[in-house]
Amino acid sequence: QVQLVESGGGLVQAGGSLRLSCAASGRTFSSYTMVWFRQAPGKEREFVAYISWSGGMTYYADSARGRFTIYRDNAQNTVSLQMNSLKPEDTAVYYCAATTTAFPPIQVGYYGIWGQGTQVTVSS
Repeated sequence: QVQLVESGGGLVQAGGSLRLSCAASGRTFSSYTMVWFRQAPGKEREFVAYISWSGGMTYYADSARGRFTIYRDNAQNTVSLQMNSLKPEDTAVYYCAATTTAFPPIQVGYYGIWGQGTQVTVSS
């Protein structure tokens, strides 16, 4: 089972960009579908994007599509989320998660492998 550590969060002005990274331990990283979620203050954790084990398939929440890009480097055991055109409503703690399911559901309760999260704050 992999262990996940996110990084790259911070404070950015609206319209700016951030790149989040999730580093995974373990030699089986390429077996996992990797997923980004986020949780805004007072709200439930929600799906953002996922990427297949090979990187060949991605899927985005409507809120992320067109602004965010998920990609991975299996040689480096990392998955990243490039976030552009950030909005104040993107403010949240961002988490990466992992599953061996090829086409996983996007419900939070399905996932058992999580990182600790990284805070993203977008000022207006």
